Amino acid sequence: MSDKVREPLRELSACGLPEALEVMGERWAFMILRASFNGLHHFEEFLNELGIARNILSNRLTKLVENGILDREPHPEDRRRIEYRLTEKGKDLLPAMLALRQWGQKYSAECTPTDPVLVDERDRMPVGPIALLAHDGRMLTGMDLTMIARADLPERARGVREGTLDGELAEPAE
Repeated sequence: MSDKVREPLRELSACGLPEALEVMGERWAFMILRASFNGLHHFEEFLNELGIARNILSNRLTKLVENGILDREPHPEDRRRIEYRLTEKGKDLLPAMLALRQWGQKYSAECTPTDPVLVDERDRMPVGPIALLAHDGRMLTGMDLTMIARADLPERARGVREGTLDGELAEPAE
């Protein structure tokens, strides 16, 4: 990436990364997220499957609910029993979780091929790498990236939110 224009690194609100790390920036948050994607919904399931301390699990579940990653709902048949379900915001973390998993598999000296294998439901083939995509769908590498001021974007792109393929508009500047 170019060093001509840089993100304001001291300005924590100017980037989504600090906010994401505030919510998801520790091991147990991602392990709970992974367990949720694997169909776990109850406190005792998380506790038994993850081997996490009860107080840490309670704290992390509360934080994930407060930040809109999980919903906390009473069980339909037994209202005393609580279920934790992924929200749309939580489901949107799947690519980040898979990217970290793939990175760990690639660089871990002890990592063996996973079993079970995450596959495409349609053809049962293993998923490919999580990748950066250009607005037109091309795969990009770090060498393909640079930063420019929003004012220097082509006029048709000035209102487009970074990270979208469908041209969602960016939030208005304050």
